[in-house]
Amino acid sequence: MHDVLDEVFRRWEAGETVGVGTVVATFSSAPRAPGAAMLVGAEGDAVGSVSGGCVEGAVYELAQQVVADGVPVLQRYGVSDDDAFAVGLTCGGIIDIFVERVDRETMPDLPALVASVREGRPVALVTTIEHPDETMLGRRMLVWPDDVRGGLGSDRVDDAVLDDARGMLAGGRTGTLHYGPDGQRRGEGMSVFVNTFEPPPRMLVFGAIDFAAAMARMGAYLGYEVTVCDARPVFATKTRFPEADEVVVDWPHRYLQAEADAGRIDGRTVVAVLTHDPKFDVPVLEVALRLDVGYVGAMGSRRTHDDRLARLREAGLSEAELKRLASPIGLDLGARTPEETAVSIAAEIIALKWGGGGRRLADVDGRIHAEQQR
Repeated sequence: MHDVLDEVFRRWEAGETVGVGTVVATFSSAPRAPGAAMLVGAEGDAVGSVSGGCVEGAVYELAQQVVADGVPVLQRYGVSDDDAFAVGLTCGGIIDIFVERVDRETMPDLPALVASVREGRPVALVTTIEHPDETMLGRRMLVWPDDVRGGLGSDRVDDAVLDDARGMLAGGRTGTLHYGPDGQRRGEGMSVFVNTFEPPPRMLVFGAIDFAAAMARMGAYLGYEVTVCDARPVFATKTRFPEADEVVVDWPHRYLQAEADAGRIDGRTVVAVLTHDPKFDVPVLEVALRLDVGYVGAMGSRRTHDDRLARLREAGLSEAELKRLASPIGLDLGARTPEETAVSIAAEIIALKWGGGGRRLADVDGRIHAEQQR
């Protein structure tokens, strides 16, 4: 529901009843990941997407039905041999979509969810999407690392799901969990969808140069919270980097270490060092390569790269730590301009995140969407 949450809440505040279809499970080459959602309003308008166009029409009609009768539905969509373009996934994938009615009565705790998301406080929305007892469908629980609100029907269910949901929240994972009807871990018949909401991942761009401006735009486009940092105040200004969420004047290594010490760096953080100046990039890379972050890349020629590695070895970094460095930064796209280079860097970040090979899909056999690598 991430992509339609603000719109759902706007209509909730206005007292409107809407239908919301959410992808809760995917198989094979499904086009959207769990958590993708589509809202269908009282006036017949639609916001968001659950399949990139393949089954939106069928979900739209189902959402109108659910709004009318109030009964939530878990529906599976796959390839339809006879009518693939109408209600099937032409890509060959399979998706499970849970369609429910959302209003002040069915989701009274929506303001608490929205407040947590806006404050950057991690929270998970847990919903029962499958159960032998239809009266249990659509029951919800809001889960924070240190708090919980609502319930799924019994203390045994709540206790079992709460532990698992907090584990998924800590790992930033969204997905479906399966239990017996009363929360038995080895049973079946009950499924709950855990939709995690956590602060956006961070992209730290070091070096206030034209390439950094393009990278800040790209990072914002991809959903990162972007910080540009440089020790030179004449270059590190908000005017030069309007797309950045934050522009910091500080020595890069000092800023990065302070952020790590404050707990504001995690395994999703991206570090892009674009200074290609040893007095800046070697100290910050020495810090970055010892942190648990998702990506560390550094700009520079191959000669600069070799010199940088030598300096980092002198600083005591191990070969295992040095292997984490993406340098020269980016994929081989033949990029020349700052904007093209930003695309190249973003492509490498995406490929490493999802296990892609960076090759043309036309030249690759097998599945298009690989499993997430971390």
